[in-house]
Amino acid sequence: MAVLQKLPQRRRLVLLCLVLAALWEAGVGQMRYSVPEEIDKGSFVGNIAKDLGLEPRELAERGVRIVSRGRTQLFALNPRGGSLVTAGRIDREELCSQSTQCLVNFNILLEDKLNIYSVEVEITDINDNAPRFGVEELELKISETTTPGFRIPLKSAHDADVGENTLQKYELNSNDHFSLDVRSAADGNKYPELVLERALDREEEAVHHLVLMALDAGDPVRSGTSRIRVMVLDVNDNAPVFTQPEYRVSVPENVPVGTRILVVTATDADEGYNAQVAYFQEKTPGESSEVFELKSTSGEITITKSLDYEDAKFHEIDIEAQDGPGLLTRTKVIVTVLDVNDNAPEFYMTSATSSISEDSPPGTIIALFNVHDRDSGKNAFLTCSLPENLPFKLERSVDNYHRLVTTRALDREQFSSYNITVTAKDGGNPSLSTDAHVLLQVADINDNPPMFPHTSYSAYIPENNPRGASIISVTAHDPDSDDNAHVTYSLTEYTLQGTPLSSYISINSDTGVLYALSSFDYERFRDLQLWVTARDSGTPQLSSNVSLRLFVLDQNDNIPEILYPALPTDGSTGVELAPRSAEPGYLVTKVVAVDKDSGQNAWLSYRLLKASEPGLFTVGLHTGEVRTARALLDRDALKQSLVVAVQDHGQPPLSATVTLTVAIADSIPDVLADLGSLEIPHDSDASGLTLYLVVAVAAVSCIFLAFVTVLLALRVRRWYTSRLLQVSRGRLASVPASQFVGVDGVRAFLQTYSHEVSLTADSRKSHLIFPQPNYADTLISQESCEKSDFLSVPQTLLEVEEETFPQVGGEVLHLT
Repeated sequence: MAVLQKLPQRRRLVLLCLVLAALWEAGVGQMRYSVPEEIDKGSFVGNIAKDLGLEPRELAERGVRIVSRGRTQLFALNPRGGSLVTAGRIDREELCSQSTQCLVNFNILLEDKLNIYSVEVEITDINDNAPRFGVEELELKISETTTPGFRIPLKSAHDADVGENTLQKYELNSNDHFSLDVRSAADGNKYPELVLERALDREEEAVHHLVLMALDAGDPVRSGTSRIRVMVLDVNDNAPVFTQPEYRVSVPENVPVGTRILVVTATDADEGYNAQVAYFQEKTPGESSEVFELKSTSGEITITKSLDYEDAKFHEIDIEAQDGPGLLTRTKVIVTVLDVNDNAPEFYMTSATSSISEDSPPGTIIALFNVHDRDSGKNAFLTCSLPENLPFKLERSVDNYHRLVTTRALDREQFSSYNITVTAKDGGNPSLSTDAHVLLQVADINDNPPMFPHTSYSAYIPENNPRGASIISVTAHDPDSDDNAHVTYSLTEYTLQGTPLSSYISINSDTGVLYALSSFDYERFRDLQLWVTARDSGTPQLSSNVSLRLFVLDQNDNIPEILYPALPTDGSTGVELAPRSAEPGYLVTKVVAVDKDSGQNAWLSYRLLKASEPGLFTVGLHTGEVRTARALLDRDALKQSLVVAVQDHGQPPLSATVTLTVAIADSIPDVLADLGSLEIPHDSDASGLTLYLVVAVAAVSCIFLAFVTVLLALRVRRWYTSRLLQVSRGRLASVPASQFVGVDGVRAFLQTYSHEVSLTADSRKSHLIFPQPNYADTLISQESCEKSDFLSVPQTLLEVEEETFPQVGGEVLHLT
């Protein structure tokens, strides 16, 4: 445009007219393209931009688009390259069918100028379709009497392609009877015909299979096929023929009625009615016609009556085969009857025993029997057997006789009876067998003694038991039976402390229950060793023994026995002396007691039950020591009465009490003066002895005071020892009271603790006891206990009955 503006006005007009003329010619012109069918979507068809004289980018600017009239859009514009491309798959046969030339027309619009351009695209054919027949398989029927040269028109093929790609020729597979002839019609189509070249024989070949092929001339060459089946029609020129000239069949004799044993077959080379064969059985004298039945249509021979090998070993059957028009042939069937193993062995028991003693020797005959089989040959060959692991065997004799004998000694306790199964088996296939059962009882002998389940027994019974109390039951088992297993029980008799055992214990001879005949005393004896004998009732009798240890359990049946202070036997009253100067904790006396029981039943404890002056004295819980609880006062009475209780730990607890009289005085004259007030008034006959008593008491007191002085000096040196005294007293408290017993211990205690002075008068009897505190302290000290252990006594010493304690030595002063 810039160039046109520079030109003169007239020349510009001329050039504009020329350009418009050129555009008009282009607008009314037509663009032609060619493209093969079946190409991919987006394939190049033609360069539209170039043909329109435009640049590719101007297609979108000027609004170039394809205009079609209601058709499926087959093409599209590529705005980037300015080319015409396919919009999808194109099938020429679908668009143009059999047309020689296939053209597709559409328009292209330029919207900016509203110009229309015509476009024509030719779709060229490719060989994408093979020739196809209307039927894939064709059946033809020709009589076997048809003469050669006979023509049969065939179905033609169709090819959707055109030109060289369409159908060009037919071909027939190679065969001996037919050829192919192709005729061309005026329209150019080709029609195949089948020509018979050689006479047919249905019996030789009833069906001929041919293949007709149609081919085009495309690249590559494509073809289609059709199968032709030629059926040769029959004429009745052949008689039935059996598959065998003679049939033979073997049938077991036990075959059931109704079984099909054979099928005879006759074939006729003809077909249809000419080949329909029927079978007939010729009637002949005999039983064969009654035993077998022949089905006329199928030729099946079935059994109508049971066969018996012993009656007839074979049968002959004459059979005819006839076709539809009446041609026939004959054959013979020979049926051989086979013997089968249809009889099981049979037992005949000749002799048998039902019971045998268990001590019978090996080889004892149990039974004799015969076995027979009605079959013959190997079917009658018999073998007899027994189950394994039985103490029996079979011994074969003549004529199938067998003996059942034992192989070892029997044990009734292991097996009381045997159900012996004897199996007889023949040699047939399959083999048949029969079982015979022999029930044998094993008679018992007394060969087992009664046996206790335990090697020894232990039983416990509390003392003081009621008479007749049950103690324990022992049971023995005898594996024998009847009388041989009936067990009776007894005890072995012996003497216990001079008394027969039967006075204490008895046993129930039938049940084995032991009973106590007397009440046991633990303090007398603690255990008994018994022997229980179990005897059976067999002959000879067998027995076994078992030991039984009977333990007597202690009961709390003995009250504590107070050994000190002992009650005087002469009627006098014992008096304990405590000086008024005694300090708190001063040992006045000690109560000593024992308990004949054992264990906790003999554990003793002491307590102050009653006192005339409460709080003045204390009693050691485990030692029995009577000590002052506080310092003695002038107001305290001279005579103090104490009641001490001694109690064991049994259930229920038992106890005993002792009354102590304690005299409180600082000097012997005070004692004598005070004792005068304690004595009951005496008569004038005793006054003559007062002088002697005073002299004796004064002498003894002097000696005692000298000894006390020495003792006080020793106590100063043993202050530390007195501290250990408290510790040792605590240790003694934990020792069971049953250990503070025994004659030797009591004697030692009395000898070290008390200094007894006794004087006797005719009319007055009393004891005056002067305690020696230093000996009391020494008695309970730890060091003394460890050295002498005078309080520990062997346990056997507690069990001694009616033990007499010796009199404790000392000086005795009887005041009158």
